[in-house]
Amino acid sequence: MKYCIGIDYGTLSARAILINLDNGNTVAESEFKYPHKVMDITLPCGTPVDKNSAFQHPQDYIDALSFTIRDIVKKSETNVNDIVGIGIDFTSCTMLPVDENAVPLCFKDEFKTEPQAYAKLWKHHSAQDEADYIDTLAKEHNQVWLDSYGGKVSSEWMIPKILETLRKAPDVYKKACYFIEAADWLTILLTGNNVLSSCTTGYKGMWNKQSGYPSSEFLSKITPKFKNLAGTKLLDTVLPTGSKAGTLSEHGVSLTGLSKETIVAVPIIDAHASLPAAGISDKKLMLILGTSSCHIVMSKKNIPVKGICGSVEDGIVPGYTAYEAGQACVGDSFNWFIENIVPAGYINEANALGKNIFEYLDSKASALKIGENHLIALDWWNGNRTPYADYDLTGAIIGLNIQTKPEEIYRAMLESTAYGTRSIIELYESNGIEIEEIYATGGISQKNSFLMQLYADIIGKKIIVPDIPQAGAKGSAVLASCACGYYKTYEEATKALCNYPRHIYTPIKENTKAYEKLYSVYKELSVLFGETHRHIMKKLNEL
Repeated sequence: MKYCIGIDYGTLSARAILINLDNGNTVAESEFKYPHKVMDITLPCGTPVDKNSAFQHPQDYIDALSFTIRDIVKKSETNVNDIVGIGIDFTSCTMLPVDENAVPLCFKDEFKTEPQAYAKLWKHHSAQDEADYIDTLAKEHNQVWLDSYGGKVSSEWMIPKILETLRKAPDVYKKACYFIEAADWLTILLTGNNVLSSCTTGYKGMWNKQSGYPSSEFLSKITPKFKNLAGTKLLDTVLPTGSKAGTLSEHGVSLTGLSKETIVAVPIIDAHASLPAAGISDKKLMLILGTSSCHIVMSKKNIPVKGICGSVEDGIVPGYTAYEAGQACVGDSFNWFIENIVPAGYINEANALGKNIFEYLDSKASALKIGENHLIALDWWNGNRTPYADYDLTGAIIGLNIQTKPEEIYRAMLESTAYGTRSIIELYESNGIEIEEIYATGGISQKNSFLMQLYADIIGKKIIVPDIPQAGAKGSAVLASCACGYYKTYEEATKALCNYPRHIYTPIKENTKAYEKLYSVYKELSVLFGETHRHIMKKLNEL
């Protein structure tokens, strides 16, 4: 028997699985929760961080790698010589500055109190001003690459985050040998090869398969210090996702305990790994529901779609352009509601009934008739990813009064995320991107049947939920099976490894009809707030 490992690096933990390459069965799995979590208030030393920041400690990533791999080997009692490949996926853009030996600058005494020396998590949004500045320049100078990103620069991307570092901590910028995605950094630690992923670099680094990074002429317009950014502080050796990055170096062996013959695959973004996990091909939308949400579809077409996050040729598998859109806050907004709004009486009653608070609220919210709560919400609790790419936008709930119950607010928030998903589907289809089927994965899709039925009703299309408990890790392991040559093609690998039971949520016609008017209100509210909100927030911030 031969095996591959897939490691899924999420926002709060990393999860690893070991799969049998003959049938795709998971032999063992392990999870490591990051001790430092998300540092959005202070660093470990107590240094405060700016508003809308989200830092992490890269030591957590190393510890997760070592712990989970050794743990699954121990649990499975597998001979390490039979583990032929490793695949990694990671939240993106999660960026960190490193020295010439790939050591993160935050490991050094001189930078332990400097926030900009730590990893900037995907949801680090304090580079919005930098993103707006680059966006304005790109439009003034007619940058063609902007068409591949929906026509808007996002604060979640690599270059706005680097510009923020330059402005706020010039010493960090100066001392950084290069800035790198966490996924690519781990690949370098494991193999010693300075290579980047076409997925991370294409979607988050403004890199294009045909033209590479933006020209040095344009980069120098951002700041003269960026003139030679590409090829120096940004590595420019980019390999296709799922291809071979190398074999384990001596350092990689010491980190993992695996054989030096083990092949490491070029990594992939965490959400994107769900497509190979489910065996997705073209014209099938994958809805990845987690703390945030991604909506990815592969197509043979390569056309600009205004308002999406990005389109990358060979971004997931060769031969297809993969289009990505998304919502910046889904599960995070539900957690916010639970932690800050739900009264103690509800929590006590849920405990008495032997239910967790989500199950309790689902039961109360499902008892409401559609529209009974007279509420409409915007799903922008962590900014808007599609179509505005504006992380200064905030959530809203319209229709509150002194008779409003917690379950009514909760249902409005669930509905808002489904409205946002429907608007993204309509955006794709109106631009000629065909969607024949909708799949869903991620923890929420597995755990919350009420929400999934609500999605089907609001979207008006059936939703297929494959039973993939660790979709990201599974997708990474599938890609590793190709990188190590066990399977010669993506199609061959997914056919052998990706057979699952699945649940289908079919829209209830009367519910879909009832939601039409509410959805039209959501769209009207989105336009209204998208156009006026920043003006309002600017006034509030001036108080």
